[in-house]
Amino acid sequence: MRGDQLATDRNIKTPNLNYHRVSKKRLSNTRVDINDLISRVRENEKKQKKENLVFFGIVASVIAIIGIIASL
Repeated sequence: MRGDQLATDRNIKTPNLNYHRVSKKRLSNTRVDINDLISRVRENEKKQKKENLVFFGIVASVIAIIGIIASL
């Protein structure tokens, strides 16, 4: 059997070899703005802080409600 037949028989997809060539060309032509990257990181950190505050707020509320119910 040929190699490509074995790959299709086992449901294994072969990687696209042209993809690496295209991605290298795209990367060489683009530049990265460091300020844009820093702003993205800061936005992500703010988002994570908000999510953490909401999570801990919910947990604290549940603990307080359970404490109130248990004291009755």
